[in-house]
Amino acid sequence: MWIPIQIDENRPEPLYHQIETQLRGLILGEELAEGTLLPSIRELAVALKCSVITIRRVYQDLESEGLLRTRQGTGTFVAGVDAVVREGHRHERVVEAFEKAVETGLQLHCTPQEMESILRDVIARRTAGRKGEADDRASEE
Repeated sequence: MWIPIQIDENRPEPLYHQIETQLRGLILGEELAEGTLLPSIRELAVALKCSVITIRRVYQDLESEGLLRTRQGTGTFVAGVDAVVREGHRHERVVEAFEKAVETGLQLHCTPQEMESILRDVIARRTAGRKGEADDRASEE
């Protein structure tokens, strides 16, 4: 199975973090359904051109969060995630991202008003294309 994960060796985040964040997003965003069999650790490591140890760490971390489950001899599967738990994970991830963004803004001596303006601009820019996609899907139905 191909999983749409892209890693960038030029980014400051460690590879395992990039992979873990994207895989978590695919699960919480329900792009990977409950029961989906994931590639073996070795297969995903080869596909992403990274270490088996890196993928093992990602799978173990996500399993400890309750997002994956592993059955000996069968493989690693997407776990069933309760809607309340899913919403909690989503909220936590967004708060973490905002906290990092605010910390960066403060380090660069941005005012709260500047950061709010930047956030609004980013939201407008990022959602502009998605609104058109949503409108297209609605008109197809």
